[in-house]
Formats: sequence, C-alpha cells, structure tokens
Amino acid sequence: MTSSFKLNTNFWLAIAFLIYSFSGFSQGDTSTFKAQFALGVNSPSSSGFVEDFESNSINFPTINLGLQYMFKQRLGVKLDLGYNRFANADNTPEFKVNYTRINAQAVYDASVITSFVDNLGAFVHAGPGFTMIKPLGDYGNNKTSYLNAMAGIELHYGVSDKLSIYVDASYVKGFSKDFSPVTSGFGSFNGDILTLTFGASISLSGCYYCGD
Repeated sequence: MTSSFKLNTNFWLAIAFLIYSFSGFSQGDTSTFKAQFALGVNSPSSSGFVEDFESNSINFPTINLGLQYMFKQRLGVKLDLGYNRFANADNTPEFKVNYTRINAQAVYDASVITSFVDNLGAFVHAGPGFTMIKPLGDYGNNKTSYLNAMAGIELHYGVSDKLSIYVDASYVKGFSKDFSPVTSGFGSFNGDILTLTFGASISLSGCYYCGD
C-alpha cells in the first residue's frame, strides 16, 4: 500500500513538473504553445474483455485535454489526458468502465500534405503513456492499470491566427497481462481503444500559421 502510494505520488509530481516546464516554454515569442480540448466517441477492442463481457461498439464520451509545444517549425511535444466511458452491449452482463490515460507524445507537422487547401493543417502524434481502468457498479474492485502507446492524426482548420478546430483519430495500444483469475476481469478492461474526437486548439504564444 505504501509503495503504491509513493509510486502514484511520484507519477503526479512528474506530470506537474512537465506542465510547469511547458509553461516556461510558452514565454518565447517565436514558439507555438497550444491548449487543446476535444470531445468524441470511442470503440474498445473486444479482446480487452473476458468471456461473456462485451461493450457497445461505439461509446460516448471521450474527452481529451492537451498541452502542446512546437519547439521547431515541424516538430513538437504534447502532454495530454484522455477520459473514456464505455458500457455493456445488449444481452451481456451490465457494467460500465472509466478508462483514463495520460500520454507524452511527439508531434510532427505534416501540413505539406494538405497545403492545397488554405488554412488546413495535418499533425501526426505518437508516444507512450499510462492507462488507469476503473469499473463501476458491482465490479468496482476490479481496477487495473498498465502501460500504453498511442498514435494518431489530427486535421486542423485555422479559424484565426490563434484558433483552429480539428478532428483527431487515435489508436491506443494497451500493454497488459491477462486477467488472473478470470473473475478479476469481470466488468473490467485490458485492451486497445480507438477514439474519434472533434475539438479546438488555442495558440497561447506565437502565431498558429506564421510558419506557413
């Protein structure tokens, strides 16, 4: 119990340090420091459930919050938090799961592929992270956590120099052990998840399209 508390404390201290570091970076006039918010849907992999348990193929909501810093014209980093909720499909045991993840990702500005459309940009992102699973209701004791790796692509449309709206498609790969005993997986999840979100990106420093 004590070692677990220390691990969680160190984990959140590290996240706070990263956020503080990003805040320092945002002071540069030539940098592009962005805050992002997105809302959408998710689809968990069927392999992440034990036998007889299955979720709906499409679930709402997915909520993503992110801080992104472009330290070069085409390269950057992003720290983001994602929350997903999914529930049982018809004719399966009743359950709900809160899936929360935090990821540190590299970002590449691939807007060259969308340069034929004014104010349209493309960004590819990928990186490691940590997933926390919290079942609700009768299976609340079957919590689990594991490492993950995610990758995705965002298409942005610039509304102004400071604001863009975007759509993001991402896949999160989970690295977890099989449930043992199998009852520890009732109402829980240890698989992959696909997300589709729509959101807004606000440039807090620099100019969103000044490098174009």
